[in-house]
Amino acid sequence: MTRATRPPAASRRNGAQPVPRRPAVPDPPQPDDREPPLMRLFRPPAAPPVPAAPGDAVAEAEDLHVRRGARAVLRGVDVTVRAGEVLALVGPNGAGKSTLLAALAADLPAAAGVVRVHGRPAAEWSAPELALRRAVLPQSAALAFPFTVAEVVRMGRAPHAATPAEDDLAVAEAMAATEVTGFAGRPFPALSGGERARVALARVLAQRAPLLLLDEPTAALDLKHQEAVLRLCRERARAGDAVVVVLHDLALAAAYAHRVVVLRDGRVAADGPPERVFTEELLSEVYEHPVEVFPHPRTGAVVVGPKRPL
Repeated sequence: MTRATRPPAASRRNGAQPVPRRPAVPDPPQPDDREPPLMRLFRPPAAPPVPAAPGDAVAEAEDLHVRRGARAVLRGVDVTVRAGEVLALVGPNGAGKSTLLAALAADLPAAAGVVRVHGRPAAEWSAPELALRRAVLPQSAALAFPFTVAEVVRMGRAPHAATPAEDDLAVAEAMAATEVTGFAGRPFPALSGGERARVALARVLAQRAPLLLLDEPTAALDLKHQEAVLRLCRERARAGDAVVVVLHDLALAAAYAHRVVVLRDGRVAADGPPERVFTEELLSEVYEHPVEVFPHPRTGAVVVGPKRPL
């Protein structure tokens, strides 16, 4: 005979019947903010930006602070990037040039302050919307797969909902501008460093964004192609785009930039036209090396170089 289970003592004393335990009710499912990858295929394409008028602010950093790990790289930086202008970021190694460029591209978060792209905080744009508004050239371009040159340049068309003919035209024009059409069928990994740099720039041009952010685009190039790249920057600015370029060559910055921002230790040391900003006193102090500045004998433009002993 099976013994009956006795009710708890308190229930026996009060004459109450034991209340059976109800199974736990799980919390209702919470909505998932993450969009399923399949649904992205059915989203309408991002709307292209409204063209900016010359002089309009296309990107700006206000009291920007950026940290990399425990190190403060940018501290209280204020910069405005305007349509129709080539802006050069210059300064010694470790001054924060590439970090500022990445922050303007919304590729690095701000620890404090704000970055705006086309008047809106950068973090509020979706990735497809940003891709239509800014194109970024990193310092180095590497691909693990043997895409051809033409395929790499065509990657710049990914943000656009364009016809194949429009994509073909944009790719062809970008390759012609950077002089890479002649090796369109070669695999990207087989190219020299300078050739890769030009192909990467062609991809950026094919993207046709109104804000170009170029990190040391002349570093791997010979003299001819250095000049060609900076002339391209001028042409894009003349067409109404805003161009930000990180340069180490102060002579190139003086020759091609409408405005320069000199960075030192994560802060802006000077901001303005090269003929006003590039002084021997400032540059010698920032670079901790004697610098001489003088007018070009033929054009009168500012020429900058290290002061060397005879």
